[in-house]
Amino acid sequence: MTPERDLDLTLFGATGFVGRLVAEHLAREAPVGTRIALAGRSRERLEAVRDGLGPVAAAWPLLDADSADPSSLRALARRSSVLVSTVGPYQLHGLPLVEACVAAGADYADLTGEVLFVRELIERWHAPARASGARIVVSCGFDAVPSDLAVHLLHRRATADGAGGLTDTTLRVLHLAGGVSGGTIDSMRVQLDRARADPSLRRALADPGALSAGAHVTPCQPDVHVPFLDADTREWDAPFVMAGYNTRLVRRSDALLGGAYGGRFRYREVLPTGRGLGGRVRAAAIAAGMGALVAGMAAPGVRRLIDRALPAPGEGPSEERRRSGSFAMETTTRTEAGRRYAATVAAQGDPGYAATSVMLGEAGLALAVDGERCSPEGGILTPAVAMGDVLVERLRRRGFTLEVREL
Repeated sequence: MTPERDLDLTLFGATGFVGRLVAEHLAREAPVGTRIALAGRSRERLEAVRDGLGPVAAAWPLLDADSADPSSLRALARRSSVLVSTVGPYQLHGLPLVEACVAAGADYADLTGEVLFVRELIERWHAPARASGARIVVSCGFDAVPSDLAVHLLHRRATADGAGGLTDTTLRVLHLAGGVSGGTIDSMRVQLDRARADPSLRRALADPGALSAGAHVTPCQPDVHVPFLDADTREWDAPFVMAGYNTRLVRRSDALLGGAYGGRFRYREVLPTGRGLGGRVRAAAIAAGMGALVAGMAAPGVRRLIDRALPAPGEGPSEERRRSGSFAMETTTRTEAGRRYAATVAAQGDPGYAATSVMLGEAGLALAVDGERCSPEGGILTPAVAMGDVLVERLRRRGFTLEVREL
């Protein structure tokens, strides 16, 4: 830590729904002596959050900061080794904070699942961040830690076994129980609005390699848009609603690693719906529902009706519902040597809230506490590239399942 950095980690957006959950996680799990601060626009609300965290957080500083006030963000970045941000939609509120972190050489972690935001970060700030040493780590929540770390684990195992590069790789959602984040919905609105106004942005959203710019690019597998019968499982598969972002983030990891996953690496994410006619009907219904939601969100008149049924930003489920949620994903691959592996990533807790707050909190602590074991290079990075095994170990200690087996 440089002399002017008196804080190990600052949580920006601590008064939001997910921000409060991350603050609670840090209060429970941060090592004794970790210098943590809470930042946001309202001192009164920050005090209320801190008061609810118990004695361990009583001395945490409260810092005034606003995404619309760049000088306040520059002050945060100069004082903090790591800035963790829950303030979205990131396309609207995230750019000034990243700029401040890059200029100050401070590390950063967020929850974004916004292709256009990350694409802009790469174009504007990847090279400057490499120069300053700032590790700007995007997507440290349910978007897209399970996807990114699963492929990381498969790559590590195949490499250790001398099995060659990965080829056809598929993430299957085995179980998913939890609510939809209001922040996620708001991010979708912002992206659709921008893409509707600019054809070039529509093309970027449709590009499977949209986040691989400026690095090695392995030929990309097209997105799954229609149901199909899986040749390996003999089940029907539907598109997975988060695949449009997660697959691009995983490809960025491969690109940043110079194509280390293999010259024939192909990656997709699907939602299995079962066998036979029932599975086919369910897959078709899911695909149609996803298409209708996107079309409705893009139509102002219909969107107003949809908005009434969807959670607003800052809203979230009760503590009981957060505890009762869970997820399980299995990612399978075949290597160039013909060996097959499966990686399981699973956790208890609502994926978009409880589990996400653990993932982001542990990502921030990985950078702040275990920074010397993380990537030494700056840039616009992914969780797998920036933290890799460090984050795997930390999540395992928090009860997550992250394991690989040979099939």
